[in-house]
Amino acid sequence: MKLFSLRQVARLSPLARRLLLIGTDALLLPLAVWLSFWLRLAQPLHPSFLAAGLWLLPAVLLVGLPLYAFTGQYKGLTRYVGSSALYRLAGRNGLLVLLLACIGVMLRLPMPPRSSWILLWLLLTGFTGAVRFVLRDLLLSLRWVSQKQMVRVAIYGAGEAGAQLAAALRLAGNHQIVTFLDDAPVLWRRTINGIPIQPPQVLSQIQTHLDQVFLAIPSIPRSERRRIVAEMQRQAIPVLQIPSVDDLTSGRARIDALRPVAIEDLLGRDPVPPVPELLGQGLRDAVVCVTGAGGSIGSELCRQILQLAPKSLILLESSEPSLYAIEQELRQKLSASVELLPVLGSAADPALVLRLFADHGVQTVFHAAAYKHVPLVEANPLAGLANNVGSTRVLCQAAVATGVSELLLISTDKAVRPTNVMGASKRLAELIVQAMAQELSKSVKAVDHPCTRFAMVRFGNVLGSSGSVVPLFRKQIAAGGPITLTHPEIIRFFMTIPEAAQLVLQASTFAEGGDLFLLDMGEPVRIKDLAEQMVRLSGLSLRDARNPIGEIEIVCTGLRPGEKLYEELLIDAESEPTQHPLIFRAQERSLPPELLWSRLDALDSAIAAQDVEGALVLLAELVPEWQRGGGENRAGAVAAVAIEKD
Repeated sequence: MKLFSLRQVARLSPLARRLLLIGTDALLLPLAVWLSFWLRLAQPLHPSFLAAGLWLLPAVLLVGLPLYAFTGQYKGLTRYVGSSALYRLAGRNGLLVLLLACIGVMLRLPMPPRSSWILLWLLLTGFTGAVRFVLRDLLLSLRWVSQKQMVRVAIYGAGEAGAQLAAALRLAGNHQIVTFLDDAPVLWRRTINGIPIQPPQVLSQIQTHLDQVFLAIPSIPRSERRRIVAEMQRQAIPVLQIPSVDDLTSGRARIDALRPVAIEDLLGRDPVPPVPELLGQGLRDAVVCVTGAGGSIGSELCRQILQLAPKSLILLESSEPSLYAIEQELRQKLSASVELLPVLGSAADPALVLRLFADHGVQTVFHAAAYKHVPLVEANPLAGLANNVGSTRVLCQAAVATGVSELLLISTDKAVRPTNVMGASKRLAELIVQAMAQELSKSVKAVDHPCTRFAMVRFGNVLGSSGSVVPLFRKQIAAGGPITLTHPEIIRFFMTIPEAAQLVLQASTFAEGGDLFLLDMGEPVRIKDLAEQMVRLSGLSLRDARNPIGEIEIVCTGLRPGEKLYEELLIDAESEPTQHPLIFRAQERSLPPELLWSRLDALDSAIAAQDVEGALVLLAELVPEWQRGGGENRAGAVAAVAIEKD
């Protein structure tokens, strides 16, 4: 019967609900007047009440109801009443009491005791506020009851974000918050709106009473998020998280826009703040060109360079859709002082590059354009060599010819003892940069004038790049499996694209000529463990020998041609630290320029003649560490990174 009555109230039109509230207030106002006399004089019908009440009872209605209506008391939505509504009620009722007192004084009417006015204000505020809060809770409870089954959740994080999330969930009405969880002992045994705050250790005791855990710490470090998610997975409890601080503060997401924990949120390390004096050097008010500007690394370099206020930013990209996408994105962030120039073309086109550098006075070049997909380059070696090697030679020659101040090559860990054409082509690109730096250093000593500084940055896998295993595994999980893995023991490093780009920009300031910079990639990740964690984060179970009825199976297909089990960052050199804790400098062996240039001319001829065998023979000669046709099963004698940190 009670639920039926509440549902009838919920179905009333807005006008009918306002009339209901007005009627309720019409009963409460005289009641408050009478109680103020009774509480003050300890008699329900004291002579003072009989004298003053004769005018106060009608006056409180004639003044109070219009005052409430005029000040907007009946415009608010009852189900969203909060503390601010109570403060406004207190102000209205204070004004009402003041008006009643003024009427009594001006008309010389019998007045109640002075303390009764204070009691009247308190009673009016308490009654009108209580009615609205009770009605709000009844309406919300009606929404809860209408749900067939509420989701039982625990909120991990009893801070401001957790409290806001709890309030949003309460209004939504389809979640039952069982408890808050927090690591801070000072908060334990306290409550938020009657919901207890407990240590995370209680999960093992209450896991049968929970359906989900909501992670409500938007600024949590990645390492801490990993620890919490691992604990939730041990308890077999699904985890959702609130949006990041950036999304919340920018308005792109609401506090209750919960999403599953993505594997990208767990991989990598906690961000290392940039060294301020290393950012912006050589880029502010400079003409900067980024090749491969539409790619994963190139586009992020463009985003971060734009924040450093260059004079001009030239986007050189051979893919029209990629160039269009990054140009449109950057245009929205562009300041009036920066010129943005999109150029559709190949970095291996000598005439285009030379004209571009000369016409615009390019000062700094970040060479990120490359074919990087190992199986595709293995199947199309001439295209890979023409792009990865040819573009590097063209850019270096144009940089010297036009007086570019610095050229930085984005290289890869696959260039170290390569077992595939892609890695060997990137190693050959490094040799070109080294040879050009050697040749220039000799000419500078002879003529004593500034020259182009050449440098290279070598690092491993980045999260979210095209061809990364993460989007591939995600797609396979969405399709119901299986996840295809080339080898159960394969290990890779992972770094976020923004971190990699930021480190590249900082490394560029250390360049002296022919430098090789290595980025500390953090801890290696076993790809099989990565796949298993992605399955669990998707709320699914693994199908294996221990669980034959699981949902997603992992299938090992064998190493692909040219694929390594381990990646490494050094060939035969030792690294030394720089001013940045995650950037190291090394000097790798190089080839004499006079030998390299003649062999590159022969390689160009082989590519032009479509002579695959001849091109690969020359590649093997120039990169002798490339294990052609037999290196794909090499397990790697060196553990993933050879960076000396002491």
